[in-house]
Amino acid sequence: MKEFDIPTLEPSELEIPEELNGLRELVYNLWWCWSPEAHLLFHRIDGPRWQHYRNPVELLLGLEPHRWEQLQNDPVFMGGLHDVVGQLRRYMQGDPSPWFRQSFPDYGQGPFAYFSTEFGWHESLGIYSGGLGILSGDHCKSASDLGLPFIGIGLMYRRGYFRQTIDLDGLQQHFYPDYDNSRLPLELVAGKDGRELRISVDFPGREVQARAWRAQVGRAPVLLLDTDLPENRPEDRPITSILYVRGREMRLCQEIILGVGGARTLEALGIQPAVWHMNEGHSAFLGLERTRLQAAADGTGFHDAMEAARQNAVFTTHTPVPAGNESFQNNLIRKYFTGFAEKCGIEMDTVLATGRIHDDKPDEGFNLTALAIRTAGSVNGVSALHGDVADGIWRHMGRDLADDDRLVGSVTNGVHTPTWIGPEIRALLQEHLGTDFLMNLMGSDFSDRVLAIPDEAIWSAHQEQKKRLIELTRDRLMEQFARHGKGPDELAELENHLSPDHLTIGFARRFATYKRAALVFRDVERLKAIVASDDRPVQILFAGKAHPADRPGQDLIREIFVKTLSPDWRGRIHFIENYNMRIARFLVQGVDVWLNTPRRPQEASGTSGMKVALNGGLNCSILDGWWCEGFDEAHGWAIGNNHHTDDHDEQDKQDADALYHVLEDMLVPAYYQEGGGPPAGWIARMKRAIADLAPRFSTARMVREYTERYYLPASRK
Repeated sequence: MKEFDIPTLEPSELEIPEELNGLRELVYNLWWCWSPEAHLLFHRIDGPRWQHYRNPVELLLGLEPHRWEQLQNDPVFMGGLHDVVGQLRRYMQGDPSPWFRQSFPDYGQGPFAYFSTEFGWHESLGIYSGGLGILSGDHCKSASDLGLPFIGIGLMYRRGYFRQTIDLDGLQQHFYPDYDNSRLPLELVAGKDGRELRISVDFPGREVQARAWRAQVGRAPVLLLDTDLPENRPEDRPITSILYVRGREMRLCQEIILGVGGARTLEALGIQPAVWHMNEGHSAFLGLERTRLQAAADGTGFHDAMEAARQNAVFTTHTPVPAGNESFQNNLIRKYFTGFAEKCGIEMDTVLATGRIHDDKPDEGFNLTALAIRTAGSVNGVSALHGDVADGIWRHMGRDLADDDRLVGSVTNGVHTPTWIGPEIRALLQEHLGTDFLMNLMGSDFSDRVLAIPDEAIWSAHQEQKKRLIELTRDRLMEQFARHGKGPDELAELENHLSPDHLTIGFARRFATYKRAALVFRDVERLKAIVASDDRPVQILFAGKAHPADRPGQDLIREIFVKTLSPDWRGRIHFIENYNMRIARFLVQGVDVWLNTPRRPQEASGTSGMKVALNGGLNCSILDGWWCEGFDEAHGWAIGNNHHTDDHDEQDKQDADALYHVLEDMLVPAYYQEGGGPPAGWIARMKRAIADLAPRFSTARMVREYTERYYLPASRK
């Protein structure tokens, strides 16, 4: 395997005593995100500051001189530092030898380059919004764990994605942070001259400069491009300011920087990828830039160059929802790509045709999914059902496909197990399966060994994680209602609102309308009878954000929040504001049941339910996305069947009736079995969920599948 190195400039702001210099190595490698030992070490440095910032660079920058001296004289801390840094170094050196090195020892080509518009590694680096970013982050982590030759490309959003508060009327308020990159676990990339790397991207009448920040994710480097530079015009500096900016022209500028700028960054560093992976259509302009470079290198025509470049390109589409497949008006594409057409010696209509969904409709908009399909040698969806749906939508773009051939295949998503498993469940599995169980999820005996764990041990570990979720929820509600001006008596009442002994259902995700967050409220009286029972109480926790431009999604949040204030639901239904990775970890690790009610077949995959199953939680879901593959009565429930109708109101009615039936007749009775005490049948389902679903729906499995089915075949082309 060819080695590649990303040179960086040493951060000048952080001064660490020489005896503690291992901390520098640790805090600038996001490996600490999934290392419990590293988290404990940071907590020992300064517990309150660590809990507040959750960012080790910020933690160390604010440390007083006397505290450095105390740490050096603390043998427990120094021993912990030595152990954690030793773990990191062994990991980085490939000890034990990772899967890719063992499986493909003769691989000698370049890295697999992975382009994504958002990455979610940790809440301290808020350049993600939801499922796509979390999936991208988990993909990087498992690529690192498995030892792939891998490099990521994204954008460094100075203001990231918005932080959410809910006002007294239930209206979502948006607040954007202003990151100081020097106080984040990022390092500036250096060029061949030893200075900050600069790349240029052609814009109408000018060039826009970008620099790159390296986020080191274990063994996997990820380059994040940043246009906030004094060399750029004032109107160009904010291009990489906000994730999913509302303005269409600014969004186009971002995607040009990602695709074109990303390719030029790798070229400037002398890195020649063997595979180019476009994760969703946001990075599709990569295909045009590669075509231009191919034509210049080979002296071939535009179409021949595109055909050559597409051979080692992979495209993953993540949504069948129209809004997720971005389009731009043709006049906007003309504005930004006329110079490109001139350089390639082609007509502008030829460029526009690359983004056309239908060849016979020249006036339709420029679609990034269509562009990505035309410039990729393989296309995949993110679950088996989504692959079928996407193939039905896009197969007309396939050339010379036989009736039984597919344009769109599938690799079902997964989750990074070390990131999402709760501490008590992790400790329990280590005790019974060995400290290396995370590296052996797909071992032949994994399932049997999980099922052999005593019921009491599984229940106890789950209850501890559930108690932590209850405590977090109370704290967040206390903060929220105090801000709303609630009185002391009302705030004190929150202590009685939640109980770890009550069946707890979670619903947390992006509040897009097709996800139907309010479906459970369709029959208010029926729901009231379920959740307000004194004998079998149920509590439901909601969380999630709606994009600032998504008014219907924000209306859903308001509808649900207002309902939580009603005396009918008081203490039983709550909305937790500012959903992020930290809130997500508490929820997926602590709930008893995860509720998922998308309008089939619009949920491409979904991964939050996988995280719940990993922690012994059960899923109650529409048969959509991953649940079509994961569902079994032994570890969860299906809402309705696998049929759907185009009459949305009728479908909602049918699905709501099916949901109430599951809750009334199956799910709630299973939790509150007669005789009291831990429910044996429920615990059997918990163990089966871990045993069956944790290996199948991990990114360890997913990344292996990408490697064997897509990356390596593409690299040979």
